[in-house]
Amino acid sequence: MESNTVHWASRRYLKARYEELRRGYRQLPNDGRQADGYHYTTEAKQIFPRYNVVAAILVEVERLDPDHLPGIDVLTHALLAAPEAANSPFTTPRQDEVEAGAIADERRLFVANVRRWVAQPDLDIDPLPYRRVLTPAESSAWRTSLQRRWGVRNGWWHPLLSTSVPHDVLVLTGESMWEDDGVDQVRRVLWELGRRRVVEVSEYGADYLLDAAIMAPRYAGAEALWSDERHDWIAYASHEGTVAFGGALSTGLATSWPEVHSWRWPGWHEFGHLERP
Repeated sequence: MESNTVHWASRRYLKARYEELRRGYRQLPNDGRQADGYHYTTEAKQIFPRYNVVAAILVEVERLDPDHLPGIDVLTHALLAAPEAANSPFTTPRQDEVEAGAIADERRLFVANVRRWVAQPDLDIDPLPYRRVLTPAESSAWRTSLQRRWGVRNGWWHPLLSTSVPHDVLVLTGESMWEDDGVDQVRRVLWELGRRRVVEVSEYGADYLLDAAIMAPRYAGAEALWSDERHDWIAYASHEGTVAFGGALSTGLATSWPEVHSWRWPGWHEFGHLERP
């Protein structure tokens, strides 16, 4: 049994399980709320704690470096310990009996699956792209370097800084990364630059080192910044519906993406802002 195989199985299962539970929750009437619009229904409390703890378990699993996994016995021990170590702001508040039971059950389910995978000598799992949670020291170092190199302030970059947007910074609307082929264009430029892995630093939650092939510079509930070890490009997705690019990535997108100008951010005046935050 290869360690990579079980690690891929764990990541695939957790990603699929999260999406399955999220779909189930979206099908609940009234967004899972009781008639008062405030309290959750019992059915909702049997679902949302599960996807929250699944997300937390995935973070623990992805702390392991796919390039340097331990032997299968050590890896199995780490995976079996991951559910109990997995916590987040969404799993630690006081829960009632239904929520606590759902979380405990989801932890047990992952453990059971790990034992099942390890017991299958012919387990065959398709590989997954590289993604690893950064250590606290790595995250801190990256935040410092982004501040020094690109002027990032408190996790913000252009156009949310009080200074004017430099002429070589490309600011697009956030929709550009959700519609058309914006994300593919970003990945293509990075590929042509020979960049295979990027760092993703988020407003909250885990920060990652990941394959550029799965980089998605979008605002999905948390602001985020992207760069790589050469520090010659940056991307920033903001809560104000913008995504900004600097350095080699800005140049590459401006020169090789024919539709890029149709996605240019029109500026604060279009959104009724009198001044930038």
